[in-house]
Amino acid sequence: VQLQASGGGLVQAGGSLRLSCVASGLVFSENDMAWYRQAPGNHLPELIAYITTAGSPNYVDAVKGRFTISRDNSKNMIYLHMNSLKPEDTGNYLCNAGLYRESHYYPKAGYMGQGTLVTVSS
Repeated sequence: VQLQASGGGLVQAGGSLRLSCVASGLVFSENDMAWYRQAPGNHLPELIAYITTAGSPNYVDAVKGRFTISRDNSKNMIYLHMNSLKPEDTGNYLCNAGLYRESHYYPKAGYMGQGTLVTVSS
């Protein structure tokens, strides 16, 4: 399984970015998908948004109303549209394939991509 994220970069606070992630080696349409963020100095990626196989999106409170996750099963891709970016959004953004069960998202082991770096300047 390979998951490759792209689209990161340097942006000023209040700006926008769109991240993309292409997946291979898995039946994409049968996987719930997510974005994680790994803040600088913190080695534990944190779940920020996920989208189910049915296309239902979910967000953590810190990004709700500013970020939008979407998926295109025909291209094996997910996206993260990020608006009103803040310095605390800085981090390495990784995409993941997992399972959504009983209101929880469970990442699959070994299904985490390399990530793309987002830096938000104040």
